[in-house]
Amino acid sequence: MTDDNIAETPQAAPASITSIAETSAAVLAAVESVVIGQGEPLRIAMASILAGGHVLFEDVPGLGKTLAARSLASAMGLPFRRLQCTPDLLPADITGSYVYAPTSGDFVFRPGPVFTGLLLADELNRTAPKTQSALLEAMAEAQVTVEGTSFALPAPFHVIATANPIEYEGTYALPEAQLDRFLVRLSVGYPDRTEEERVLANRLARRQEVATVAPVTDAEGLLAMQAGVERVHVDADILRYCVDLAAATRADRTVEVGASPRGSQALMLVARSLAVMDGRDYVTPDDVKRVAVPALAHRLTLTPAAWAAGTDAARIVAGIVDMVSGPPVVARGGTVHSGTGS
Repeated sequence: MTDDNIAETPQAAPASITSIAETSAAVLAAVESVVIGQGEPLRIAMASILAGGHVLFEDVPGLGKTLAARSLASAMGLPFRRLQCTPDLLPADITGSYVYAPTSGDFVFRPGPVFTGLLLADELNRTAPKTQSALLEAMAEAQVTVEGTSFALPAPFHVIATANPIEYEGTYALPEAQLDRFLVRLSVGYPDRTEEERVLANRLARRQEVATVAPVTDAEGLLAMQAGVERVHVDADILRYCVDLAAATRADRTVEVGASPRGSQALMLVARSLAVMDGRDYVTPDDVKRVAVPALAHRLTLTPAAWAAGTDAARIVAGIVDMVSGPPVVARGGTVHSGTGS
């Protein structure tokens, strides 16, 4: 740790597109061996981590969100800490604090659970806003400041948070500034009957409650994958398409505050990671469409009338995707990928 404002991310030799795609597929295969029925959310979560972002899982309890986060951390070989958020949790319980050391007579900094590779903030909406805000600096700048001294977090550093959207007693809604720090918000959803039967069968087969996943890569490998993703070019037409989608949310009559430029950037970054995970060094409009709802819906503030009518932000974004036409993109080899609405 350091007193500097923030430490630079270690420079890793960029991994190749083929290597990133193969390693990503191996990570997801390992996770999906224990996490059933979450293929698409896990893929977008992995893409978000490759893009250097943080992930919010918002869904009802018991769907395996915690298991998914723990399994992703294990498969990627990252140090993992789990923080159970409660109303009496204090900011120092996340960041750490200075404690008195009798042997030296000095106050020394004792790091909190945020000093890890992947932090699971379980039920983040159960803790008070002041404590929620303790994560803002860590998520935005990969550092924490305690009593005027800044400490850099290890790299890579990612947060996967969960929130329960159906309970309101004893919860604190995440403010817009906090939501905006998550690159994507994902919903797991209930498994179908076949998948739920597999969940039960897997529990019987392993003869214990804890499900384990073997590491596929490590922190250095993940940094190399992230560096490789950063080298991928994104066509100017795709950039304009991302901006068009974000701008359309600001013009919708049911939206009071639309997605900021951080939203259009999230579209671009996650779509680029998905393209690389598919073994491509170019992004298509379909990649952008695929991440539009996870990347934009949680960034919208609805009008009071829309909120009272039960309007769903995800449906608004889906409608915008259908309405806004994207560009045709010619990939290598002359293949044309249409960007028109669905």
